[in-house]
Amino acid sequence: MNKGELVEAIAKTAGLSKAQAESALNATLHAIQSSLAKGNSVSLVGFGTFAVSKRAARKGKNPRTGEVIKIPARKVARFKPGKALADVVNSGKVPKAK
Repeated sequence: MNKGELVEAIAKTAGLSKAQAESALNATLHAIQSSLAKGNSVSLVGFGTFAVSKRAARKGKNPRTGEVIKIPARKVARFKPGKALADVVNSGKVPKAK
């Protein structure tokens, strides 16, 4: 599913226009990104948690030349699914939208 298909699904499920659904999705994504940029996590009970973790600096190899290179430390976004989401994924049964 891409963003356009997600917007259509939101619009249909929530009874919104596509423009309203896209605006709501964009606002949600912006709020999540803003929170992660500040180093905070976002927990959606039953769905999962978005968090920032630190990846340590390490050495790697250039696959073409075999040269050892330094890979700098960085922050990465992580997602840990909640129990309800994991149950849906494993059972294949999607609950009705509220």
